Amino acid sequence: MVTRTHEVRRTEVVPGRSKSSGRRSLNVAMGVLFAWLAACKGLMEVENPGRVAESDLANPALAPTLVNSALGQFECAYTQYVATAGIMANEYVNASSWLDINGWGWRGIELNTIVGSCPTSRTATGLGAYTPLQQARYMNENAILRLEAFPEDQVQKKEEKLAMLSAYAGYSYVLLGEGYCEMAVDQSPIMSPQEVLAVAEKKFDAALTFAERAGRNDLRLLAMAGRARTRLDRGNLAGAASDAEQIPAGFVWNAEYSTSEGRRENRIYNVNRRSRFLSVETTRNTGLMAGGAPDPRIGMTSAGAKGHDGVTDHYYQTKYPAADSPIPMASWREAQLIIAEAKPADAVAAINRLRASQNIPAVTATESANITALVIEERRRQLFSEGHRLNDMLRHKIPFPTGVNHKGQAWGTMTCMPLPEQERRNNPNIGS
Repeated sequence: MVTRTHEVRRTEVVPGRSKSSGRRSLNVAMGVLFAWLAACKGLMEVENPGRVAESDLANPALAPTLVNSALGQFECAYTQYVATAGIMANEYVNASSWLDINGWGWRGIELNTIVGSCPTSRTATGLGAYTPLQQARYMNENAILRLEAFPEDQVQKKEEKLAMLSAYAGYSYVLLGEGYCEMAVDQSPIMSPQEVLAVAEKKFDAALTFAERAGRNDLRLLAMAGRARTRLDRGNLAGAASDAEQIPAGFVWNAEYSTSEGRRENRIYNVNRRSRFLSVETTRNTGLMAGGAPDPRIGMTSAGAKGHDGVTDHYYQTKYPAADSPIPMASWREAQLIIAEAKPADAVAAINRLRASQNIPAVTATESANITALVIEERRRQLFSEGHRLNDMLRHKIPFPTGVNHKGQAWGTMTCMPLPEQERRNNPNIGS
């Protein structure tokens, strides 16, 4: 089995550090984050605490700090995206009374004004992933430019650092392309999701080149899996299948989380289990069967209590049972589902391989009667709460709930996440 987690990655990127010191190094590294983000104009408003001058980042000795900060920012953005996309795609329902969650709970026009942020506490209420993802994108791309300019002999394992940064930049673009109706990057004109995904593919191409030079097969697989996902999004089915078929059984690359501070914790755990702000949606997830047997992939359990709002019957997800539970970014299991979608003739075989890895019975004749429906449902169950369902609903034009939600509130018309009004007002290439 090939498994990579946050702590292992830090040890490999910054040689000589133990797993625990790798995690501490990330917390220290975040001390430069806000100074760095101050250079990212037009995306968000931040206060610069003045810990590090921007010019000081041109020091090769800070290469490990630049890398750790960029990767840590993505992981914060990723868990925020998974939570936000989860309620948009009805994986979760609003169980809170907070105003900054309510709009997501009915997909209202309020979403036009939300940029989102990484949480500053374990009980933070705000959702939205635009600013965190833009910060992650900028930091990874900026770190790539800085490291490329540093002399080779002054940056240890430079190629593998560049491979990881390029892959994480690619995933930042993937999420911006998959979840948002339209996008702008570095004050660009409006970009369509497909234009954003085209950039993502180029980032993964670069990551593959760097990983091969570095001799890091795990990073090559991370980039290959990311490119397979991107190619599927772009409609390049042959290319998606070719990439996905190279991912070996057991491979998974996780975004890793920690209980060292609220910002570093798994957001799904906090909003679902700690605070009971989001409850697992139950109407489509109760009594699931696969191959004639119970399907355990969307695990949930009753809280035996109401949610934060005092109204919603609350259900805990069991996929992330702790605040430091990792969230998969790329995996062999996802790759099998990419093969199933890209090569319908091989779909049943791919899904059976996937099910067999989890002791789930093989596909029945009834299940395989509609291959497209089978693949979409397998993705819904297997990739539950990993940030895929919203994009799947948009790609396959799956209807979103209409009428009223479980609280009797009228659903809005939003499906994809809107480009925030703040970007529209401040970007001279968009205008009002």
